[in-house]
Amino acid sequence: MKERLGAAEETVAKLRGELLKAGVVLPSLGVDLVTVTSEVPYPLVELGRCNLDTAVRLAAALEGART
Repeated sequence: MKERLGAAEETVAKLRGELLKAGVVLPSLGVDLVTVTSEVPYPLVELGRCNLDTAVRLAAALEGART
């Protein structure tokens, strides 16, 4: 379980950093701890809720990544 949690936290930290570089902050971003301790093959990442401005920034960052 420690390995799974560590890997999930590392991934969330990397995602948070990359989103921040794109000007996007997801305040609820984190590891879904229930899935870390369950028998689900892989822990889930909780993206959470965000306000409209953050959603617009995220959409723009994704659009920019495609071009």
